[in-house]
Amino acid sequence: MKENYQDILALLPYGPNFCFVDELLELNEEGVIGQYRFAADAPFYADHFPEDPITPGVLLLECMAQIGLVCLGIYLLKEELQEVPKIAFSSSKVNFYQLHRPGELLRVEAKKKLFRLQQLRVTASAYNEAGDLVAKAELAGMWTKKNSHDAGK
Repeated sequence: MKENYQDILALLPYGPNFCFVDELLELNEEGVIGQYRFAADAPFYADHFPEDPITPGVLLLECMAQIGLVCLGIYLLKEELQEVPKIAFSSSKVNFYQLHRPGELLRVEAKKKLFRLQQLRVTASAYNEAGDLVAKAELAGMWTKKNSHDAGK
């Protein structure tokens, strides 16, 4: 039976208008595969090259980070997490190869490079529905755990 990873998705620290994860397909200690379909009628398409709309690169990168860093990080830390985690995105290096169009599915595959002391580094690749590489990135982030000065808050 295929796991749907709802426990991981429930811990994502994003509201419905800024969550770029529809589904996690695979998730283990070494990496994650997930996907998100950018709605064809999303408001940003009306103003981002209105004559020939494309998905903004910053949102493609955000989707890659949410799946590749945040979902994988939650999975790796799940035994230690007692609430929605606080995450700091610390660096990215990204290259874009294809345009991504309104309504298209984006599949993100990320592999862990380093995970220690609540810091995670991954390489992430994003593909369109045809399987073409849209973007490739090196991403890094860190998690903050609840500490003594947070007690009682």
